[in-house]
Amino acid sequence: MHGSFASNSIQTGALASRIDTVETSDGARLAVRDWGSGEPMLFLSGWTLPSDFWGPQMVDFVARGHRCLSFDRRGHGRSSDPGCGYDHDTLADDIAAVIDTLGLRGLTVVAHSMATMEIARYFARHDGVGIERVVLVGATTPFLLRTEDNPEGIDGGVLAAGSDLLMTDFPAWIAANTDPFFVAETSDAMKAWGQRMMLGTSLLAAVQLAQANVSTDFRTDLTRIYVPTLVVHGDQDVSAPLAITGARTAALIPDARLLVYEGAPHGLPLTHAGRLARDITAFMAECG
Repeated sequence: MHGSFASNSIQTGALASRIDTVETSDGARLAVRDWGSGEPMLFLSGWTLPSDFWGPQMVDFVARGHRCLSFDRRGHGRSSDPGCGYDHDTLADDIAAVIDTLGLRGLTVVAHSMATMEIARYFARHDGVGIERVVLVGATTPFLLRTEDNPEGIDGGVLAAGSDLLMTDFPAWIAANTDPFFVAETSDAMKAWGQRMMLGTSLLAAVQLAQANVSTDFRTDLTRIYVPTLVVHGDQDVSAPLAITGARTAALIPDARLLVYEGAPHGLPLTHAGRLARDITAFMAECG
């Protein structure tokens, strides 16, 4: 077992006992949301975003008859901040702890942004145990940094400049990147909610994961994803430009289909929530 049951559980009438915390092998405590019943779906949020980010989608899919789960990665949301493990190997092992502890099988995993990296590494380290199909939204894979064998990547100097602001003025970094995450019609209240979620993240986790996201190569990992995969990406994604992320990701996964949303930004799970839910539902029906 990769994880263990925590003491907090719920028992109300016909509602089966469910845990709300998973403990990892190194003692980190991961806060879990587990709503509804039926075919299970696991929603994974992006960098500096807790499981709250997927709330609207999870409510929708609970109403469609699914069991919807999500958890806050270490250093995020309600989970513990152990001060270590902010790397993709550990985060993949954390996913394994949740899947193993909850005994999840036949999962549809819906991952956004940095979580697409975690799922790629989970398949590489844990052979995708428990997962039946994958939806990657706003993927940041396969490899962001420009190198000799990755000329499509982003120049290291540009990435370093963003990292400097992140370390010295995290709120300013978030403010500068808020508008491109959404669309013009997004309410100020929604933008403020997004900023609050991100500001609740451990700064150490934010900085170290940002560095890991840039420097880690997932090209080989993606080839290990052997289940049907839907890659959804916006053609106005500033955080993860389609040509170097979503398009290349879909090309590397053996059984993947790319679906491009015209005019959609990186935050499309919020800005295009209804369309995304319909496309995920159709994809799940196609896969059986």
